[in-house]
Amino acid sequence: MARVVRDAALEAGVASSELAHLPGFEPDTLADPLLRVPTASLIRTWELIAQAGPPGAGVRAAATAGQGRLHVWDYLFTTAGTFADGCRDAARYLATVTDPGVEMTVVEDDRRLTLNYGIALYSPAAVTAIDEFAMALMLRRARDARGPSATPVHVALAHDAPKSHGHLIEAFGTRAIDFGARTNSITFLDLDAAPRRVPASDDELALILRRYADGLLADARPAADWHGRFRSVIAGSLGGEELGLELVAHRMAMSPRTLQRRLSDLQTTWRDEIESVRHEHAATLLRDTELPVQSIAGRLGYTDARALRRAFQRWTGQTPDAYRRASAAGI
Repeated sequence: MARVVRDAALEAGVASSELAHLPGFEPDTLADPLLRVPTASLIRTWELIAQAGPPGAGVRAAATAGQGRLHVWDYLFTTAGTFADGCRDAARYLATVTDPGVEMTVVEDDRRLTLNYGIALYSPAAVTAIDEFAMALMLRRARDARGPSATPVHVALAHDAPKSHGHLIEAFGTRAIDFGARTNSITFLDLDAAPRRVPASDDELALILRRYADGLLADARPAADWHGRFRSVIAGSLGGEELGLELVAHRMAMSPRTLQRRLSDLQTTWRDEIESVRHEHAATLLRDTELPVQSIAGRLGYTDARALRRAFQRWTGQTPDAYRRASAAGI
């Protein structure tokens, strides 16, 4: 979801520099399906989108979210045996693509099926765009599964009515749109009677998709905050010849002055952080590998083993060899 929202922001004219500093928007984080981007970063991006353009930002963002952009969730939604089954899978596995605090429910009443999409507390400046994006995305997936004729019989949006909502009538294909609802919802009438747009369902494939989605939910973890990312960048640069504050600041898309100010806010310094990361990684390598001390010293950016021994003695009161023996003995 973060990739979709980021791309929508860029298409709306939001400057890339406005997004570069948001936690979780680093390329390596966005490329990892197990990392959860902070919800605050997504909300801030929606605020920027809302500020950048005319009404309809949420609908336009949903238009960019083609089948597959939301990974396994899209295929769970659109390849199930029935449309209702796909909706139930989409609700069950919604946390694979967005904040686990967001709830989606499916209500069936005779031939009507309603998707309710409630959103956790978020910024009033972003509410309209998020509400409309969520419902437009549900409609898009319905059409991915059942074809372009899939049209809701009713749409309810939690935000207040805008001055004009012609763009929503056009996007949803209905005038039955209510505002100020208790939750966002979209209602369809007997879509399982319509011809399938995707190939016939495959029970084994559905099982594979669900198991994969279960794995994503079990292994998902929050993306590191800026300090965690800072330490990761240092760790990845320790063995290089160019490790310096300017290089690390550049890799974090901030100025050296900004980086120093943030470290000061945490009551730490560049030198203290280098020492701390070296200590942490030295201990890990001594405990978990059989690498000689000379090799570990090189990986940590020391010129020789003597420099590492002096530093390790200062950190722990032990030599690297004594620490390794104690770790092996479980002391």
